[in-house]
Amino acid sequence: MPTPPRSPRSTAAPRRRPQPAAPRRAARRPAPPARRRPRWAMRAVTTLSVVVLASAGIGHAVMTSLDADIARVDPFKDMKNRPEAGHGMNVLLVGTDGREKISKEERRKYRLGGAPCHCTDTIMIVHISEDRERASVVSLPRDSYAVTPAHVDRVSGKQHHGHPLKLNAAYAEGGPQLTVRTVESMTKVKIDHYLEVDFTSFMKTVDVVGGVQICTADPLKDSYTGLNLPAGRHTLAGGQALQFVRARHVDGASDLGRMKRQQRFMAALVERLTSSGILLNPMKFRDVTRAVLGSVRADKGFGTDEMLDLGRAMRNFSPSSSEFTTVPIGRMGFAVKGVGSTLKWDPVKSERLFQALRKDQPLSVHRTHGAARVVPVAPQQIRVQVENGTRTPGLGRRVDAALASTGFRTTHAPVNSATRDVKRTVVAYDPRWDRSARSLATALPGSELRVVKGLGATLKVIAGPDFERVRKVRAEDPGQGEFGVVRGDEVACS
Repeated sequence: MPTPPRSPRSTAAPRRRPQPAAPRRAARRPAPPARRRPRWAMRAVTTLSVVVLASAGIGHAVMTSLDADIARVDPFKDMKNRPEAGHGMNVLLVGTDGREKISKEERRKYRLGGAPCHCTDTIMIVHISEDRERASVVSLPRDSYAVTPAHVDRVSGKQHHGHPLKLNAAYAEGGPQLTVRTVESMTKVKIDHYLEVDFTSFMKTVDVVGGVQICTADPLKDSYTGLNLPAGRHTLAGGQALQFVRARHVDGASDLGRMKRQQRFMAALVERLTSSGILLNPMKFRDVTRAVLGSVRADKGFGTDEMLDLGRAMRNFSPSSSEFTTVPIGRMGFAVKGVGSTLKWDPVKSERLFQALRKDQPLSVHRTHGAARVVPVAPQQIRVQVENGTRTPGLGRRVDAALASTGFRTTHAPVNSATRDVKRTVVAYDPRWDRSARSLATALPGSELRVVKGLGATLKVIAGPDFERVRKVRAEDPGQGEFGVVRGDEVACS
């Protein structure tokens, strides 16, 4: 059984500290729910949510009563020659493709047919910094080229020498233990805890939190999963959220594109949990925790006290505290005899990435609190005519100057609007330039989007009395720094 890394500079709360006596009414907590073992990519999301939920500090009693519902595995049994422990905590999150608990109706509706492969559908390393102020999530593509350590096949009992395979196949061949050993061998990062979720209660978890908001600049359609989202802002319930995180045929990016969508969903879920008041509502907290813990298999060392200690140290966790990336790929379509087409990691960049995890260093370049919001179109590509929709002298000039200073191509010739009594700033646009309009509206917090057919390529801003400032924005950039890292608050809806 692994032990979390220790360090004299640790600021995390001590483990297993005595708990204060629970109030009398805590004794009336509900009976533990029926055991469930669901799955999926949100598995990662779901498990990360446990930590966030625990940070509410609502109740050791509630967490303890639910601890028994977590199925336990021992992925660290008899493991030797492991990497040295670094600072912080490393959690391996995997999602298997189990779907046995999903009803026939839901399987048809959300395109979940077919036999499961009993392999990992998603693999992520979540690094929680030693000061508990940052979570770094690194996605490991399931088709990554890997070489297993020597092991015993969990089905046949046959002794295997190390051999090449796709990373997700390690689970089918040797279960959680071989998965952990293979990941440690490839990354030289010591895994402290193992968490596994399958597909079934992902939908329930999303439904319990009231859905998760996703924004997309382009339509997303995938005939395999049934996903069909027009461009814009959407609140996804469980089934539609499952389609979103499973979609692989939205574009030509396949699994790499899907991993980015999974990361966006994780950031959006954290935003939902930390901004909606769910964490402060004991009944909601209990319901969400039940849904989360009912979908998890964990190592024996990750129990109630560990979750609560980690949660207390992360009370101020938010989307801006999280950063997401995918291990750098050096060669696509790397053919391996008997294995097929794989993804080969970039040896230099991936080593630097995992070294940063081992040293407990942030992956993203430092950006201040006022960092630019990510938008689909760069402001330098958007032409804007400003109109003053109020009777306040000089407002049009002020808005024009503020937009120009942040990169928008204004006319530098603001005029008075025909209507001088608007209550709210308006972004008027031709529907053919809807992506530019959404980018401009993001820069004007609280503004209203208004379609004007035939307006043409120049967008119009009718400044209202609500105007306060222009928010900095920048175009989407898949290469944030060396590792392509984005922060949670940069991919959440504006």
